[in-house]
Amino acid sequence: MLTDVKVRTAKPRAKPYKLGDSHRFYLLVTPSGSKLWRMNYQYDSKQKTLAIGSYPLLSLKEARQKRDEARKLLMEGRDPNIEKRLKKEARLASARNTFEKIAREWHALSKSQWAKKHAADVIRSLERDVFPNMGNLPIAVIKAPRVLEVLRAIEDRGAIETAKRVRQRISAVFVYAIAAGIADNDPAASIGAALKPLPRKGRQPAITEIDALRQMLIDAEQGYARPVTRLALRLLALTAVRPGELRHAEWSEFEDIEGREPLWRIPASRMKGGQERKREIDGDHLVPLSTQSVDVLNALHPVTGSGQLLFPSARQILRPMSENAIGYLLNRAGYHGRHVPHGWRAAFSTIMNEWAKRHGRADDREVIDLMLAHVPKDKVEGAYNRAAYLPRRRELAQIWGDMLMAEMPGANTLVVRASRVGRKDPADVVGLG
Repeated sequence: MLTDVKVRTAKPRAKPYKLGDSHRFYLLVTPSGSKLWRMNYQYDSKQKTLAIGSYPLLSLKEARQKRDEARKLLMEGRDPNIEKRLKKEARLASARNTFEKIAREWHALSKSQWAKKHAADVIRSLERDVFPNMGNLPIAVIKAPRVLEVLRAIEDRGAIETAKRVRQRISAVFVYAIAAGIADNDPAASIGAALKPLPRKGRQPAITEIDALRQMLIDAEQGYARPVTRLALRLLALTAVRPGELRHAEWSEFEDIEGREPLWRIPASRMKGGQERKREIDGDHLVPLSTQSVDVLNALHPVTGSGQLLFPSARQILRPMSENAIGYLLNRAGYHGRHVPHGWRAAFSTIMNEWAKRHGRADDREVIDLMLAHVPKDKVEGAYNRAAYLPRRRELAQIWGDMLMAEMPGANTLVVRASRVGRKDPADVVGLG
């Protein structure tokens, strides 16, 4: 049996020689002075030798442990040399499969499902915030604390929402790696609760001056967008409904479009509120349409009138347009942080209430609330007459349309202009991440 002293004091000779231990394990001493741990064994009726390591990098105790591991493999019917080579190849593969490499593979595979702008934003966020910090690490060795460190750096510059989006994208990369057999778990999935919460939102930004609103429409309608998105923005501005009610609008909900009293009947089931509100009898929200709103519908019908939805997605006509489409259109026109799609409701309420006050129509306040589907505080929700003041609501809708659309081109020009541009609106494609 070998001892530490024997191993340490073994001197080189003119020829290589062995110092034996147990179970065919030995120390090979070379003429150059190298001391190599070796183990002879038989596998598949063949004599083989396993190179275990060198002394003093590997002590006698450590070398014996590796010898015993090799013996266990033999007992299981596995060749230690083959297992050693497989482990080496696995380590090399792991080292090559860095987070950046796998993330770029995931992005290349996923980007066909996204708008070009969204795809560019995804890879840009990874290149800016993730790759410099952990892009060169093997994805299989990355743990939650490292991911949290990356996200904390984003939070420290005040980009709380960006940190949450980046976490989702990191998580998606790990899910892809797990499916490909490259990683075993998703460390980003467990740290969402450790991130800072988003600040509570105040009132949504809204422009409340009629001239500025009209200029915003002009700016937005001149940008690149599908006809569907342009017309959706204009109809949202004219009706002041909630953006979700507009996105899911169906042609079957519109009545008397060619007549004297055109009406949009939004089903109670699609209105904001609890189940009691959605099941309410005679609870449909009635939206009298101005001539300008009818103009939008007439321009839109040749584009989407053969389907169910007024504003379908660019990719799937049975699904509504992206909830971000109109907002992106306003942002690209330069109104980010100044006006959001939901802001049309605040604009309508502010401007029309001021108009009513100037014209001595104090009773119009309740009418305006009803046009916005707001039930006055002194009324009972289920018993409120949602068809009340319909003639006056029609008059106010027309006054609003005349103010907002003064000297604006007809809705049909939006279709013609968009078709000349010949480009799709990237904001109208639903994406991930």
